[in-house]
Order: sequence, then C-alpha cells, then structure tokens
Amino acid sequence: MPVPLYQAKAEFFRTLGHPVRIRVLELLQEGPRPVRDLLADLDVEASSLSQQLAVLRRAGLVGATREGNTVVYALSTPDVAELLRAARRILTEMITDQGGLLAELRGSGARAGSRTAPV
Repeated sequence: MPVPLYQAKAEFFRTLGHPVRIRVLELLQEGPRPVRDLLADLDVEASSLSQQLAVLRRAGLVGATREGNTVVYALSTPDVAELLRAARRILTEMITDQGGLLAELRGSGARAGSRTAPV
C-alpha cells in the first residue's frame, strides 16, 4: 500500500527539522562545496556533519561526487533552494505580522494606561 501524500510530506519536513541540515542546505545554495569547506563554516564535529549529510542524501536533497580524495556536495535540484527562499519569505511575513501586533498591543496598552479605570 503506497504512503499517503500527507505522510510523505510530513516525513520530508521532518528531514528538514534539524538546524545543521538547514544550514548545510543554505551553504549549498551558493554552489557545490567540499566537506572541508562545510566543516569550516559549521560549528559541528566531522562525524556529526557526516551523519547529517547522510540524512540529506537519503532524502534526495543533496548529491555527492568524488574529486580525488575530496567529496563535494551539491543540492540535488534548484527546487531545494527555492524551498529555502520560500521559508524565508514566510518567516519574514510572520515576524512582520507579529511586529505589527506587538506595536498595536504596546500602543493600546499605553492608551489604556493613561485612562482612569471606572470604579
């Protein structure tokens, strides 16, 4: 029996649910990078990076090629970069909305505080 689409999507988003994996994908948006460069930009142990890269490879989000002794990783499709850009737009909008609500709350709190409360 095939997996329902909603379940496959949930598993996909769970794969993205780790900060190191997200950061790796962000770094790979700039183009293919060898593992040593990824390690230099991330504050993780080599074994941890290796584990996270393996998860991303199994999910099909990144691919790896060997150039001599060097393993180079790249996004498997430009759609991964677009997904990250879409997430950034959504988060920006959410923060903007929250900032507007916060300003409104602060403004109404100042006005409410200046009035005398009925007895």
